[in-house]
Amino acid sequence: MPRMTAARAAVEILKREGVSNAFGVPGAAINPFYAALKASGGVHHTLARHVEGASHMAEGYTRARPGNIGVCVGTSGPAGTDMITGLYSAIADSVPILCITGQAPTAVLHKEDFQAVDIASIARPVTKAATTVLEAAQVPGVFQQAFHLMRTGRPGPVLIDLPIDVQLTEIEFDPDLYEPLPVHKPAATRKQIERALEMLNDSERPLLVAGGGIINADASELLVEFAELTGVPVVPTLMGWGVLADDHELNAGMVGLQTSHRYGNANFLESDFVLGIGNRWANRHTGRLDVYTRGRTFVHVDIEPTQLGKIFAPDLGIASDAKAALELFVEVARELKAAGGLRDRSQWAASTQERKATLQRRTHFDNVPLKPQRVYEEMNRAFGPETRYVTTIGLSQIAGAQMLHVYRPRHWINCGQAGPLGWTVPAALGVATADPGGSVVALSGDYDFQFMMEELAVGAQHRIPYVHVLVNNSYLGLIRQAQRNFDIDFQVNLEFENINSPELGGYGVDHVKVVEGLGCKAIRVTEPDRLLPAFEEAKKLAAELRVPVVVEAILERITNISMSGTDIASVNEFEDVASEPGHAPTAICPLTTA
Repeated sequence: MPRMTAARAAVEILKREGVSNAFGVPGAAINPFYAALKASGGVHHTLARHVEGASHMAEGYTRARPGNIGVCVGTSGPAGTDMITGLYSAIADSVPILCITGQAPTAVLHKEDFQAVDIASIARPVTKAATTVLEAAQVPGVFQQAFHLMRTGRPGPVLIDLPIDVQLTEIEFDPDLYEPLPVHKPAATRKQIERALEMLNDSERPLLVAGGGIINADASELLVEFAELTGVPVVPTLMGWGVLADDHELNAGMVGLQTSHRYGNANFLESDFVLGIGNRWANRHTGRLDVYTRGRTFVHVDIEPTQLGKIFAPDLGIASDAKAALELFVEVARELKAAGGLRDRSQWAASTQERKATLQRRTHFDNVPLKPQRVYEEMNRAFGPETRYVTTIGLSQIAGAQMLHVYRPRHWINCGQAGPLGWTVPAALGVATADPGGSVVALSGDYDFQFMMEELAVGAQHRIPYVHVLVNNSYLGLIRQAQRNFDIDFQVNLEFENINSPELGGYGVDHVKVVEGLGCKAIRVTEPDRLLPAFEEAKKLAAELRVPVVVEAILERITNISMSGTDIASVNEFEDVASEPGHAPTAICPLTTA
């Protein structure tokens, strides 16, 4: 049997599990693993500027392509604790990433050795498994189990902690004999699917709620086929956005308190039956449950059995992988259609499109400083259906989800449940690494951007091009808007007079200088008519120079974006809504007045 260090065995297993890229920061306690990484070859490593950034890069990498598993690597102590936010983000959104940390020698783990922290205990609540490997011979089995767990059932992250002496110990291991463990995913039965379709058929105004589990299962085409067979309109969740194109005749719009369409909420409130697949009934999607559920029958399909009934009790719950369920939904629906057993939904579907054409928000404003709505309007003009948008949280993300258009799965890559500031820059780098020839466009407010903007240097060093749209109002905009309920505007102001950039007029940080200092390119826009040319120039610069290019739009200081604090029936629009076609020129449907 061949002999090699446990660290080398770990690297060989990564390759046999399909890993081709890793993101991380080396350090003393993980150097044996890095030595094995270099000696083995076959895994491209991207050096991050912050270990949390590496974890978000890994997450973006996973989200961009079916089957990807991003890997992040760090040393002992603070490297592991820095990656906890990335692990939380990943488990919250069912994203498999593997976090590998170095550790102090096993003999001193209990002696408060330098940078010796019980990272496995810290990480356990935000992972599917977290293990400090104390015996070198266990390393192959722990890595094998890690990949099995990440892919089995509801996907999620795993942490493996490797003491330095364990990494250096030689073990008997033959990579040619290694095989990944078979993956288990629950599957619906035909009887369950037949009952669900019977319930759907009994309804008058059914909707499909398509969640991120459909994208995780790579089942978007099946969802579209099922919707078209039955004629049932589809509401994508924020995590499921892109399962069918925004301009599809059965796309009924998104629902929720914040990242929703006016017509999406209106369509949902008219429904009497909801089939949710691969979704988790997130609170910002549902709002008050009495409003959301009143007068409706629910069927819920989810890969995680304990998710069924977690938020509210469905009339029928089915524990199943989304793809396995949709294969049966399509099969049974075909049979029913051939036998004339499916109801005609054309009138109901047409009514959802009528709302889509009448209930729109205004995007066209000529104001200076810019209104954010105009930024998204021009983004719709500049960036086509092939664009992968990457964003995390804030008014920028909420308004973007209300006004941008997505046409394909994995083309809206959003940190949904955790929403950590700073996620966008490193996640976009991970996405662009996974899709080096694609069109990647990140979207940030100024505070999200400032949290981890040092990672732009990674894009410059490793030649990872993408376009980053930075909407700058020098405010914690979402928190300021939330503080209206407390009648305060406190500790949310970011503006100051920059003695080095007086031309900013009190907007504080000179993002153009910072971006250029990190080796990237930046364009500042203050006039609405300059937005589209700036986006076009950014695309050219990114393609030519192979670095991230930032377009900073200087916004008015205060804009309240449409949202509700309670329920989907009472969204406060704040701005005047669109009342003529010129108010929303890039809307999916040309505006018609009732």
